[in-house]
Amino acid sequence: MAKQTAGASHRAAPVHTDPEDVSVLTALSALADPVRIRLIRELADSAVWTRSCGSFDVPVGKAALSHHFSVLRGAGLVEQRDEGPKRVNRLRREEFDARFPGLLDLVLRADDVE
Repeated sequence: MAKQTAGASHRAAPVHTDPEDVSVLTALSALADPVRIRLIRELADSAVWTRSCGSFDVPVGKAALSHHFSVLRGAGLVEQRDEGPKRVNRLRREEFDARFPGLLDLVLRADDVE
């Protein structure tokens, strides 16, 4: 039987979708929600791997926030990893821009999204 180490996480590792496997409809659908756009914008303004899921100021509960991150992972926009008790995030800007050139630029500069 494997021995549990102190502080080890019981969460399953998040599943990530390669942006190359994402359709334009999936990408647009992920970017159509104001909460997800807010998450993307905050990640774009943050250093990589510095934002934990709980550090975002969004008007949703934990379950809804988890769902929004799942949608963003499924669209190839966000990568997550566990660091101790926190799950930290990275915007997959380069990879997503290679698949959908200019799309994130439009979303990040649009003023009428929220």
